[in-house]
Amino acid sequence: MDENTFWRLIDDCTPPTPDPEGEELAVALTARLSAGPLEDVIGFAEQLAWMLYQLDRRALGEDLSGDGFLYTRAAVVAAGRDTHAAVLRDPRLFTPYARDLIWAESLLYVPDEAYRRITGEEWDRTTRYSYETCSNTEAW
Repeated sequence: MDENTFWRLIDDCTPPTPDPEGEELAVALTARLSAGPLEDVIGFAEQLAWMLYQLDRRALGEDLSGDGFLYTRAAVVAAGRDTHAAVLRDPRLFTPYARDLIWAESLLYVPDEAYRRITGEEWDRTTRYSYETCSNTEAW
C-alpha cells in the first residue's frame, strides 16, 4: 500500500460526524481491511507506522507521557492527510491535540484486528518503522 492509498482509505472510512478519538474510523477501517487481501493489512500497518514515526518529535511530545503522546499522534493521523501534513509543517498545530488529550488509541489496533479476522491468528507485527514514543531518535 502506498501513501496515497493509505490516506484515501483513511478518508473513505472517516465518519460524516465528528469522531475525534477515531473509534468509528477504526471500526470502518478494520471492516474494510478485513474484507480485502492480507497484503493490504500489512501495507496499512507499514504506512500507519510511518505516519506515526514522522510525528515522533521532541517538539511535539516532550510534555506528554509515552502512551499519551502515541495516542495523540494517532489522533492526528485519524484527522487525515491535511492535518498530518500541517502538524509536520507547524508543530503549534499539535497543541490542541495534546492540551485536550485527544487520543485515537483504537487506530493502533486496526491492522492487528484485521489480520486476526483474515487469518484466525494473532499477529506478531513488526514494521520498518517503530511508532513507539522516542523511536525516531533523530527527532529527539
